[in-house]
Amino acid sequence: MFRLGKPTPVAEHEADGEVERVYHEIKQVLRVRGVNLNFRAWAGYKKFFPVMWDALRPNAETRDFETAADRLRIEAANAAHALGPLQGTNAIRLGESQAFQIRAALRLYRYINPKLLVFTSAVRLALAGESIGSGDAKRPVKLVELGAPHQMYALEMESEKPHEDNLNKLYTDIKRTLSLKSINSDYRTLALWPNYLAAAWHKLKPVIQQDHYAQASIQLLELARAAARALPLSISLSRDRIQELGEDTDEIVTMTDHFESLLPNLILNIALLEHDFQAGEDLASSPFPAPDRHVHKGGAV
Repeated sequence: MFRLGKPTPVAEHEADGEVERVYHEIKQVLRVRGVNLNFRAWAGYKKFFPVMWDALRPNAETRDFETAADRLRIEAANAAHALGPLQGTNAIRLGESQAFQIRAALRLYRYINPKLLVFTSAVRLALAGESIGSGDAKRPVKLVELGAPHQMYALEMESEKPHEDNLNKLYTDIKRTLSLKSINSDYRTLALWPNYLAAAWHKLKPVIQQDHYAQASIQLLELARAAARALPLSISLSRDRIQELGEDTDEIVTMTDHFESLLPNLILNIALLEHDFQAGEDLASSPFPAPDRHVHKGGAV
């Protein structure tokens, strides 16, 4: 198919039509206050994006999905403990308000990144032709409450192209080290406190290059794929369906593979950064436990 360049990510303020509808549902179902980069990138494929979301949404609303993310958090916390604290805050002085906001931002990403990985792995496996879902239609499926918790930090970010030279250089180093095409939401949020991000990255960068870090990342990915395969509901999504929509199948598969390969590292990095602020046992838990959704005879509400 002839295309004048690859689609660009769709910012939240630029969303309309079906993309706007899906963005709203993502925030409700994943219980967050913003839309992360992988969704903004998928949204560039305007026919594929709503079909993909509608296929995955039923699983993303379930207790099984939330529990799968919980398991990834435990794995990441154990890995962060084994790799040791970064002590990234030792070189700078943070005010009480700054430290409070940074901790809140890290909690946000501790919550959402494991969910993004399970979701992305499910998309990737479905597009690879694998069967998703336990196939037990008789097993009752519990749903979790919709909507972001009121105490969750807003998904605020520094510009992807900041004016400050030092921050631009820091972005460049992060992208080069992590093989990123775009700077992730996590780092753009932490860039709201550029002195903290610079100090934290200085400590984080050498850890990323350790063999134990690479092994922990692989283990997280394997765990996410196993969780995706075990989701309770089947997924109607395939390469053939993308082709029917007239989208570029290879581009979408490549993009999905890229995000799936990046997310384990993001989960580990947030766990390592948060280890400077939180005890290990706290890192293993969900910062925003999801209540069960009330059910009545007519179905879920």
